Amino acid sequence: MKNIDWANIRLIAILCVTVFLYAFTGKRNEQRNLEKAEIFFADNDKFITKDAVNKLLIQNFGPVNTIKKVQLDLNKVEKTISANPMVGRAKVYATVDGKLIAEITQKQPVARAFQGTKSYYIDYGGKAMPLSESETARVPLLTGDFNKLDRKKLKELLNYIYDDDFLRKNITGISVMSTGYITMSTRGYSYDILFGGPVNIDRKFKNYKAFLQDATKDTLIENYKTINLKFTEQVVCTKK
Repeated sequence: MKNIDWANIRLIAILCVTVFLYAFTGKRNEQRNLEKAEIFFADNDKFITKDAVNKLLIQNFGPVNTIKKVQLDLNKVEKTISANPMVGRAKVYATVDGKLIAEITQKQPVARAFQGTKSYYIDYGGKAMPLSESETARVPLLTGDFNKLDRKKLKELLNYIYDDDFLRKNITGISVMSTGYITMSTRGYSYDILFGGPVNIDRKFKNYKAFLQDATKDTLIENYKTINLKFTEQVVCTKK
């Protein structure tokens, strides 16, 4: 009779018991109800609130603490949250201790458009975004015949302003004339910027910054009526 390797038998037995307990615990954990939802935002702006997200979850799935983990369709929850017009992206997962975690990236407004009696934001993706009841974005006001502009060019212009810290703080208004030419207003100065069409954007704004660097040395800068950036080789100014 061969010698029995009791050490291997004990090892196999321990392994089987461990697998059984792990499977049993996992099955039992799946049958548990979620305890609560926790909402996290990837940015500081709050165009949608945690309460609004919780209400969205309740309306579509019922109270979180009534949902069993095994019944939770994370993909469906993500799609439901992402369908909100304030949300750009949502990542949802459940923790071992029964929490439903939602990490939300909101859409970023880059302009506030006025069209007749309607007012709405245009987001970084170039799409319309409703105004928020909880927060107001400090972005340029877009008026005039902006629908006549090429959407890609308008998006490029708005995003350029947003991405530039100086321009984002100082460009307060963008008006589009019927010709497609653009006029801008700034914070702190009364002159108008005659930008022309949404072309050569980088060059025009570099010219504008270079002009300001020299013009701010002139105590009479307030006497300027218009700053014309249409010509990429030079800045043409008129005085009041």
